[in-house]
Amino acid sequence: MSPKSLQRGNLSTPTIFLLSGFSSAYRARVTFCLCFSLIYLVTVLGNLLIVTLVWLDAHLHSPMYFLLGHLSFLDICYSSVTLPKILGDSFSPQKTITFVGCIMQIYFFLCFGGSECMLLAAMAYDRYLAICHPLHYPALMSKKMCHCLVAVSWLSGSFSSLIQAFLTARLPFCGSNVIDHLFCEIPFLLKASCSPNAPLNKATSYALAGTIAMGSFLLTLVSYARIIRAVLQKGAGTQRAFATCTSHLTVVSLFFGAGAVVYLVPQSSGSKEMDDVLALLYAVVTPMLNPIIYSLRNSEVKGAIRKALRRGVLQVSTKGAGIAAERPPPSPRQGCGSW
Repeated sequence: MSPKSLQRGNLSTPTIFLLSGFSSAYRARVTFCLCFSLIYLVTVLGNLLIVTLVWLDAHLHSPMYFLLGHLSFLDICYSSVTLPKILGDSFSPQKTITFVGCIMQIYFFLCFGGSECMLLAAMAYDRYLAICHPLHYPALMSKKMCHCLVAVSWLSGSFSSLIQAFLTARLPFCGSNVIDHLFCEIPFLLKASCSPNAPLNKATSYALAGTIAMGSFLLTLVSYARIIRAVLQKGAGTQRAFATCTSHLTVVSLFFGAGAVVYLVPQSSGSKEMDDVLALLYAVVTPMLNPIIYSLRNSEVKGAIRKALRRGVLQVSTKGAGIAAERPPPSPRQGCGSW
């Protein structure tokens, strides 16, 4: 099916969209595909390692690591919404996506992104309670409270993305079914739409996304402002506790900073490839860096990794010794025949 045939159909109720994909140059496509395949592999394996460690290691059964485990799971989901489809279409002559698939991609992309914003704010609140109210921390951050924070994060992201996806699904398309982007995002569907309500839909989508992003950012900012004030007032005791915040603070700076660069800075007029790569980097690279940051800057996670490696080596050596002990000694004839 050619792009022209896609554009001549029933444009008011499209059934399929044509994505622009990577650069048409073969060498550039190969480079992009290899790089992002490696990034996706590291993202999945790194975050899966964090989830497994939090699940299995008793020393990581605390509110901070409970929330970290959910953050790693969100990162796997967030990067899996777009990248496998993009990589699968890299060398396909028809980079198409169904209308339903496009709306679902928008919903899950916004859902996981919004939930991650709220979860980062919940993690900042956890650090605030641990540093500013250490005596009451076990009671304030109970298991029930942890589950409530995670549930609120998921529900807020789901509710916001559901409204945005629903509004986008009702847009009519009368110009072209071509989406000039690597994957489905609301701004690019609004460009392809001829609806007179497109500006209203855009304002609603930006208001919902901005409420989630700015609300969680402000909550995180308030938590760290109080943490810094407590550190300055109480001195050395809280300074050691503040060291547990460095990994989270790095992740927050990376997540919101990269988001501001991609979505708030005007797109470059001369390089569509650069705009595509920036959007994809935000969707993939930040989830890849999160487990690396927590592994390098957190002594408890590093200790859990070393313990897991030692346990794995010990189990392998024990199994090998057990097999050797169970194996009967060869008879003299068998021994001669083995040479």
